[in-house]
Amino acid sequence: MIKTAMCALHEALTPISWLAGRWRTEEGRGTYPNIPDFEYHDDLEFLCIGQPMFNFQSTSTHPVKKSPMHQERGFLRIKPGTNELAFVVSHNFGLTSLEEGHCDVEAKQVTLETVNLTRISFAKPPFVKKLKRVITLVAPDTLEVLLCMETDSTPLTEHLKAVYKKVE
Repeated sequence: MIKTAMCALHEALTPISWLAGRWRTEEGRGTYPNIPDFEYHDDLEFLCIGQPMFNFQSTSTHPVKKSPMHQERGFLRIKPGTNELAFVVSHNFGLTSLEEGHCDVEAKQVTLETVNLTRISFAKPPFVKKLKRVITLVAPDTLEVLLCMETDSTPLTEHLKAVYKKVE
């Protein structure tokens, strides 16, 4: 096991070890064809408890009002000995996504796309049909996260883009 400040990092997580820890946005922007553009603040955490996965949480707040906007909780799992990833994420508006993809070790980039979605019975339209996430380490202390979304009324389109700094 590799020791980090957060935990004993499971050796299978070595290809994505750069995700470990807490991250806070410097800037977060959202856009989508049927809603007004918006800004947000977000805190991410990738925490290892010794298993070949990260426990994940994301909490977004309004930059001025400081009120809650969006929350995600889940697990980012790596298939040991590979660069294959699975990401299970529950969203506070009643959506759960199973995303799969890979990490590019050289580029320090994770790419994930939905393989399955489920939603609460009383979710309101438009319904999310697909998500694509690209998480890139652009500097030792800086992450860029891009989220694209497809709904039953809009094709796959950029929805969120944020730059995060590592929180010590």
